Amino acid sequence: MSVRRVVPNIRSQELPRSREFYGRLGLEEVMNHGWIMTLASPSSPAAQVSVMTDDRTAPVTPDLSIEVDDVDAAYVAMRDSGAEIVHPLQDEEWGVRRFFVRDPGGRVVNVLSHR
Repeated sequence: MSVRRVVPNIRSQELPRSREFYGRLGLEEVMNHGWIMTLASPSSPAAQVSVMTDDRTAPVTPDLSIEVDDVDAAYVAMRDSGAEIVHPLQDEEWGVRRFFVRDPGGRVVNVLSHR
């Protein structure tokens, strides 16, 4: 399994103002579902930040997202290690398969792959 990108998730009710703020730093909107928006660098597209009001299909808002090439293998590795699975592995309507796991410091990590 390999990591494709790591994206911090910032919780905010101010998506339009956040887009403007991070735009001043050179980031452009690449995805917006109304409750989560991802901004990326045009020159380095893997450099991203997501801003979300809350998570529409999960009980908590994750602190960061890690995209992997095999989310099923990542899920098995985390489950078998005894890590706390906060949100079960599932397919989401916007084209990702994901689960949430709690890291040793208490942060919630959204682990995902695009379908």
